[in-house]
Amino acid sequence: MPTAAPLIDPPMRHALELAQQARLDCPPNPAVGCVIVSAGGAVLGQGHTQPVGHAHAEVMALRDAAQRGHSVKGATAYVTLEPCSHQGRTGPCSDALIAAGIGRVVASVQDPNPKVGGSGFARLRAAGIGVEIGQGAQETRELNIGFFSRMVRGTPWVRMKAASSLDGRTALPNGASQWITSPAAREDGHAWRARACAILTGIGTVLEDDPRLDVRIPGIRRQPALALVDSRLETPVQAQLWDAAERRILIYTASVDAARQQVLAERGAQVITLPGANGKVDLAAMLRDLAQREVNEVHVEAGHKLNGSLLREGLVDELLLYQAPKLLGEGPGIAALGPFTELAQGVALEWAEASPVGSDMRMRARVAGRDRF
Repeated sequence: MPTAAPLIDPPMRHALELAQQARLDCPPNPAVGCVIVSAGGAVLGQGHTQPVGHAHAEVMALRDAAQRGHSVKGATAYVTLEPCSHQGRTGPCSDALIAAGIGRVVASVQDPNPKVGGSGFARLRAAGIGVEIGQGAQETRELNIGFFSRMVRGTPWVRMKAASSLDGRTALPNGASQWITSPAAREDGHAWRARACAILTGIGTVLEDDPRLDVRIPGIRRQPALALVDSRLETPVQAQLWDAAERRILIYTASVDAARQQVLAERGAQVITLPGANGKVDLAAMLRDLAQREVNEVHVEAGHKLNGSLLREGLVDELLLYQAPKLLGEGPGIAALGPFTELAQGVALEWAEASPVGSDMRMRARVAGRDRF
């Protein structure tokens, strides 16, 4: 029989809620929450991960306790990820907890970062602090699945988004596609864009639709990078994608046209040459490169050709599908995969979620086994 997941104490539930609040601002760092409680269960301080270069959850909780005038000596810190033990952009959180006199740490899961990987727990135990692990492990891992993917697999978590009719059409034969789904679905799609580190598209989408592919949510403080697969460097310098402020633009190409690369670089892009077979971009190498650039989650919004290539090469982890209650008959589908000659050649998926969004349905399905790392 499978082992039951540990029960989650109320302070850890609270810490998980705090971690959710950090999700849009903290990448590439993991979203972490921390709650410090007294022996009697009173909350002394709380906090979550801040944007890159600023304090982590534990330090924010310690600061909050100090501002409230509370001593944390002997208190318990509930934290959703192992406190870090290395000097990165900020100092080690394990040292901060030790210096504050914390008596016990309850953590959800060990940090997959090899720079930490249990050493934070070891440092706490060496200081005489009790450590318990396991509460909220599944929730923390799910919230930070891109971070775990990058640390364990060396590649981002790739989520492919598509909007279609009930019969799977993403456009009419003449290319018309705006709008198949409702405004509520489009707004929800922006929320999924916002949690990613990079939005990925192909040159076909740029040339046909001229999208901006940015996040348009009031109050958004971090724009994901834009990654563009453009094998022949056809990106127009007047395209709308240049209009989104304060984001990185990464153009992946198979072309060695130095003059064209210079034009796009002067426009603000970083051009990365990764040639693969048949004059195309090496997509697997692109994902490894994105991981090196601290990209945790890749949000794909592309046409059926690039979608098909990513799926055929086994590079997609999850599909985010919005389906409108309408039938369109002919037109392109989500991905150009076939033709298959046997049913077993299809991409096997596992349902993760199905929820109504406005008049549409949002469904998430994971490629079978992809989240087992």
